[in-house]
Amino acid sequence: MLKKILIANRGEIACRIIQTAKRLGLKTVAVYSDADVNALHVRSADEAYHIGAAPSRDSYLVADKILNVAKQANADCVHPGYGFLSENDHFANACEQAGIVFIGPLASSIEAMGSKTRAKEIMAQANVPLVPGYYGQKQETAFLANEADKIGYPVLIKAAYGGGGKGMRVVREAHEFTSALEGAQREALAGFGNDLVLLERYVDKPRHVEVQVFADNHGNCVYLGDRDCSLQRRHQKVIEEAPAPGLSDALRQAMGEAAVRCAQAIHYRGAGTVEFLLCGEEFFFMEMNTRLQVEHPVTEMVTGLDLVEWQIRVANNQVLPLTQDQIKLSGHSFEARIYAEDPTENFIPHSGTLSHLSFPTTNTGVRVDTGVIAGSEISPFYDPMIAKLIVHAPERSIALLKLHHALEEVHLAGVKSNIAFLHHLSSHPTFVTGAPDTHFIDSQTEALTQHTLPLTELLALATAAYTQYKQQANVTTPWHTGNAFRLNQTNTLSVPFAEYDVKVELHDERHTVHILGETYKVSAALQNTQLRAEINGKRCSASVLIDEDAITVMFGALAHRFELKSKHYISEHEHEAAPLAAPLNGTVVKHLQKIGSQVQKGDPIVVIEAMKMEYTLNAPYTGILSSYCFAEGALVSHGAMLAIIDPEEV
Repeated sequence: MLKKILIANRGEIACRIIQTAKRLGLKTVAVYSDADVNALHVRSADEAYHIGAAPSRDSYLVADKILNVAKQANADCVHPGYGFLSENDHFANACEQAGIVFIGPLASSIEAMGSKTRAKEIMAQANVPLVPGYYGQKQETAFLANEADKIGYPVLIKAAYGGGGKGMRVVREAHEFTSALEGAQREALAGFGNDLVLLERYVDKPRHVEVQVFADNHGNCVYLGDRDCSLQRRHQKVIEEAPAPGLSDALRQAMGEAAVRCAQAIHYRGAGTVEFLLCGEEFFFMEMNTRLQVEHPVTEMVTGLDLVEWQIRVANNQVLPLTQDQIKLSGHSFEARIYAEDPTENFIPHSGTLSHLSFPTTNTGVRVDTGVIAGSEISPFYDPMIAKLIVHAPERSIALLKLHHALEEVHLAGVKSNIAFLHHLSSHPTFVTGAPDTHFIDSQTEALTQHTLPLTELLALATAAYTQYKQQANVTTPWHTGNAFRLNQTNTLSVPFAEYDVKVELHDERHTVHILGETYKVSAALQNTQLRAEINGKRCSASVLIDEDAITVMFGALAHRFELKSKHYISEHEHEAAPLAAPLNGTVVKHLQKIGSQVQKGDPIVVIEAMKMEYTLNAPYTGILSSYCFAEGALVSHGAMLAIIDPEEV
């Protein structure tokens, strides 16, 4: 029996694995980089070992370091989680060679599916439908461009070794192919160490439906239902659900049986996911992920099973706990991925310290998987996921409503997040009434990123919090209070918002607040960060964070930061002259124009890479590119100027 497990990962998935491992009585070992010294997964494990510098290539992707820790800690098994080394056949083989059980498939199975080219060949032999494309080894630009012409545009360029949207480009016209290919190859090489790509016909308006499979070492293989993962942006899943809505029983069974054939064709063991493009009643194989998926909790919610426990049981050489006939689905589940990113700025990732973080109360219908707490750092070196919010209910409509309300109870500050975006998405009529296609978010981004709560209402909440904060901070006599005490006059308080003029007339129970020409009657109580307020007769609760620089109001799935006048405050308009500033911490990947060249407004100037994705910065106006501020390969901080363009003289 396995006794001690090393988790070769970090963040929420490491915490998730630790929970099940401890429940099963296994000792747990964590590994961590310089950036994760104080991380939650490190605190949660029985033991923890340092494995290197913050960049994943120096720590979490170094197999030898992780194996050395496993030997040092006397761990008899390794769980790779997802990402990093989870689909690295060399790592799986090295574990087996070292006598350490790899909690995942055989190295040969990973290798077979790790190459999308070979995977397509295997699927063809297993009689699984494929999208037309090129899956060969020839990678010359001219040859691939010719193959793209044969397939017909639009064409999808996809990294042969990898996933998660990295190394992927949609090309709609032939003249865009070469630059898109180069970008995909760079991203693939950086993310997966291999720049081999394949080409496929790009299917417009498909759904993304995947099937969870499980196999043991005794010839048993089952499917545990399906999931719809069509709500995506940049090919990254945003909200997932199980089961996939709108599928006929016959289609659901056909996809499940095809997924099992796929697993059996490569002698699979453990947890795997077979992903399909669904077009009406037709489905096409995309890829197989030979690991546990980020969205596995929705399957757990509708089956009542613990998939990590199943993984450990299979690794212990046990028979699958259930047969196909014994697997029953109950109700409906959704998972929303909460990220540190700014949806209003093209979802650019954010890094920083979580100065406040609270989640809804978890129960049988609400679950939160996270690897951070208040005070944790969202590092620029890794994926910016904060948490996964999972809900379950007897019916899809009830589960979606539960998700919508639960998002309102997620309060965080310190970094920008996509909570409001997810809140809008969960109530969008198209999503509520059915299953949108994979392009839905792209087509609705503007509507989904609009703030619907009036600014004045948020300002009234911020004012109520500030007023209570000042009154609680007063001293023993009215001459030194924070409530603007004046003899024979109405007590008034001016809130020092940097951008807004707000006056408060202080009364014993209910204050009068004047904001942007509107008047509010406000009463409130503040306890730590929890505000209970009544505004013009409407009662509401919010979380607030007050410091010398700002008041952050977390209410109705929004987190709005109101700057205060202080020595630290810099108005946003002072940054308008820096459109080529780094939008986040990252690395300069490529200079796209020659110094001294004439550039037009909108021309691509420089590419940076951060959080495993590339970002292209464009010229804000027509002019002459006079210089680059950093060389290719240089690390840059958020706000650093990357290039200088001298504006065209009029």
